[in-house]
Amino acid sequence: MVKARAHAIASVGVAEHGNSAVLVTVASGGQLLDRRSVDLTEGLPTHPHHHQGSWAVGRYLNSPWAVPEISLAEAVELVARVRSAAEQGARESLERLALAVGPPIASIALRVCPKLPATTEERIADNRAQAVADSVMYREALAKAAAARGWSLHWYEREHVFHDAAAALEGAELDAVLRAMGQSVGPPWQARHKLAAAAAIAALVERN
Repeated sequence: MVKARAHAIASVGVAEHGNSAVLVTVASGGQLLDRRSVDLTEGLPTHPHHHQGSWAVGRYLNSPWAVPEISLAEAVELVARVRSAAEQGARESLERLALAVGPPIASIALRVCPKLPATTEERIADNRAQAVADSVMYREALAKAAAARGWSLHWYEREHVFHDAAAALEGAELDAVLRAMGQSVGPPWQARHKLAAAAAIAALVERN
């Protein structure tokens, strides 16, 4: 049993990879309500900071997959297009999820974003930032869409979230709860699904 409010609410846990994300929705009683995978963009490059941005500033020029003729201005414009598409995809994905789930969704749990330079140009130029900027962009798109729906945001640390979820349970072991969830829906029930479920459980408690 999750230590959450008595009336039925739900929380969404997110485990993202590139422009795709696993969304696992859990009710305040600990029941699995929904599991789905979504793609936030379609037909666009998925890593414009890391790939096209890097090519624009001369990284990986000897790589067979590099496109050295792209300019920095073109890379920045591409990032803007991908971000806009991701924000639309996030809005549509969360709308479909909200319509499919019975209890009202109160919160969403996303992996915490590292601090990055303010502008796209700076993120591309910074060797560390360009490697994570695309993932951050997709998390931010989901956060923006969730906030617009009035959902509270919970930012989780991957290293701590399972501990936080375990602390949220009363009279049950987290491993057993996650295993039962997987058995209830069948495969796929992989590490990323368990991560998203644990994040959702932890978020249900944090908002109390």
